[in-house]
Amino acid sequence: MAQGTVQVTHTGTSRWRRRTGEYASLSAALEAAADGDVLTVAPGTYRENLVLNRAVTLRGPEGPVGSVRIAPVDGVPLTVRASAVVQDIHIEGQDSAAPALLVEDGTPEFSDLRIVTRSAAGIEVRGAARPTVRRCTVDNPAGVGIAVLDGAGGVFEECEVVSAGQSGISVRDGGHPRLDRCRVHHASGAGIGVSGEGSGLEAVGCEVYEVKGSGVQVTARGAAHLTDCTVHRTSADGVTLDTDAVLTLADCDIHDIPENAIDLRSRSVLTLTRSTVRRFGRNGLSVWDPGTRVDANQCEIHDSTGDYPAVWVSDGATVILDACRVHDVPDALFVLDRGSRADVVDSDLTQIRNTAVSVSDGATAQLDDCRIREASTGAWFRDHGSGGTLNNCTIDAAQTGVIVTKGADPTIERCTVTSPAEAGFYVSAEGRGTFHACRVTGSEGYGFHVMDGCRSTLTRCRTERCARGGYEFGEPGGGQGDGSGSTGPVVEDCTSDESALRTPSAPPPAVLTAAQSTPGLLGAMPALRAAEAAAEPAAPVEPARDSTAVLGELDALVGLDSVKREVRALTDMIEVGRRRQEAGLKAASVRRHLVFTGSPGTGKTTVARLYGEILASLGVLERGHLVEVSRVDLVGEHIGSTAIRTQEAFDRARGGVLFVDEAYALSPEDSGRDFGREAIDTLVKLMEDHRDAVVVIVAGYTHEMERFLTVNPGVASRFSRTITFGDYQPEELLRIVEQQAEEHEYSLADGAGEALLKYFTALPKGPAFGNGRTARQTFESMVERHAGRVAQLAETSTDDLTLLYPEDLPDLV
Repeated sequence: MAQGTVQVTHTGTSRWRRRTGEYASLSAALEAAADGDVLTVAPGTYRENLVLNRAVTLRGPEGPVGSVRIAPVDGVPLTVRASAVVQDIHIEGQDSAAPALLVEDGTPEFSDLRIVTRSAAGIEVRGAARPTVRRCTVDNPAGVGIAVLDGAGGVFEECEVVSAGQSGISVRDGGHPRLDRCRVHHASGAGIGVSGEGSGLEAVGCEVYEVKGSGVQVTARGAAHLTDCTVHRTSADGVTLDTDAVLTLADCDIHDIPENAIDLRSRSVLTLTRSTVRRFGRNGLSVWDPGTRVDANQCEIHDSTGDYPAVWVSDGATVILDACRVHDVPDALFVLDRGSRADVVDSDLTQIRNTAVSVSDGATAQLDDCRIREASTGAWFRDHGSGGTLNNCTIDAAQTGVIVTKGADPTIERCTVTSPAEAGFYVSAEGRGTFHACRVTGSEGYGFHVMDGCRSTLTRCRTERCARGGYEFGEPGGGQGDGSGSTGPVVEDCTSDESALRTPSAPPPAVLTAAQSTPGLLGAMPALRAAEAAAEPAAPVEPARDSTAVLGELDALVGLDSVKREVRALTDMIEVGRRRQEAGLKAASVRRHLVFTGSPGTGKTTVARLYGEILASLGVLERGHLVEVSRVDLVGEHIGSTAIRTQEAFDRARGGVLFVDEAYALSPEDSGRDFGREAIDTLVKLMEDHRDAVVVIVAGYTHEMERFLTVNPGVASRFSRTITFGDYQPEELLRIVEQQAEEHEYSLADGAGEALLKYFTALPKGPAFGNGRTARQTFESMVERHAGRVAQLAETSTDDLTLLYPEDLPDLV
């Protein structure tokens, strides 16, 4: 489009000046114009660099927007240094080192401008300038959309940054604009960035979306106040604060963020009021470092799309949640590290897939008048130095209400746990805790479950309708290794309806009225304990076989020659050690825990059972029974339940052997947040604390078990040796079939043995090959085919009923 003319309407009162005039260029028109004059620009493209030094009005003609284009080859297309008015102009810049519109002074007004450029900035406001910018659009894929700096201000109303190669709006070096109903999207940097001491921004009714950086970024002592704003669909965090930044969000909505919805660090402060944080991929609130603080009031955080806690507080930071709601998230609140603190008041934490509140590494959490519902674990105080207070809170429909472990010492007062699936309150691994006036109702497990060596204090607590019992306490002094002489829990004025006992004539609820250390509430009630004992008579115990008989059974097993040698060598070491002790000599320390590696069906479980019997016959184990478990028996579906399941499995194996089949499944290669790690840690500690009570054997495929022991060195150090179970050879598989036939009163006819050898030799030995199990299945298939053949005979002889022929072999697949 060719350059047009510029009509100037003069408003001056001097007689010698013309009232109107036309000029061939904008520069000439501006030279002739005075303050108050109106310059109407004809449609066209003007390759000029304009400077407005007077308070004139520069506007395009009536008609379609964009018919007037200011598009010089380089430099700043339009510079404004006066209180001018610019309307209906299209501005294009090509200089990457200069802005398209530069405002340096005055209180100019801009409306209905479209800036399409590849400049350092679409609009740059600096110094003493205080413009008012209305309904303007900036498209600058090469630089900043709008920059306000060097103490400048201004008001931007209904403006839109449709693209920016850097930040959509950048405020720095003391800039302090106000944004009203603006939109920023498709920026390669932050949507809105505020940086530097004295820099500030106020935004009302704005929207930031589809940006590659953070939606809002405040850093280096910058400050911002956003009201009724929306930030969504960013590629990075929704809101970022760093280095003494201050931000207030009121009535805002932060949603659909793939990373942290809000991230604060380095002494930044966020005030969050009546705002919503939803659909975030990592943390809803991520709060780090001493001096960093969040005050949230009447806010809602929900619908996480990732696998991270909704609120994360660490490295000495502080969070206050007042009258807030957190729901539909994996974990609600994680507080970590000494000096970190969370204060939660009158808030609801609901529909939490894992843990509602987790406190660890010396952190503190205070919850007052809160409601936790439908969480796997209500609150978990994890380790030494971690604590705080739960006061007048309710926990409903959780797997476990409160867990206290590894020396943590919270205070729980006047809290009620309703309908837990496993326990109302669970204390283990030398956890402590003070529980005052707490209540558990309708537990499917125990009300209070306090494990060995845990010095908890319970006063005026009450349990009702707990399926496994109101109170379950470990033996006094059960913990080992701390030298503290722990004596177990102290219980005072606690009551229970003991409905789980189901005795024929239950006495009234008992009350412990004197402070005392007790192995269990029922232990203080002889009548109830006697009734329970009478209701459940002990099963008779079979006399243990001597070691010679058990070793004879081991020797009778087909194959496994190297396994038998290993077991005999270990047995000999234990036996000689026992005899040396009886003779008053020192006995070599023998670790009895074993690793069994090999393919399925090679006899690992059978040998484990016999090993337990051998140890019992030598007096090393009390019973020698075998408890076989796998990952599904140890790993729970939520944080906390795994430790409980592992402890219960270990307790069942006391005096015998705990056989963990496919142990490598506890530590998968892509473990992520897998709870198998918790089972491993719990098992290792139990093996150390009760080293003489249980023998642990872990078993699985050779390669997978090697990886398992490599990535878990703490596990490997607990086991004395690894015994490898080789695959059975065809001759050994034949022998197993012959044993099965003999046991079930069958015989192999002539040629059947040779046919079986050929069958087992040709049988594929892939991952599905079952070794001894395959031999037994082969025998069962032969019996079935034999039955189908013999059933057709009118009369049968003894040979017909007992002989298995080659044709009875199943087909090779």
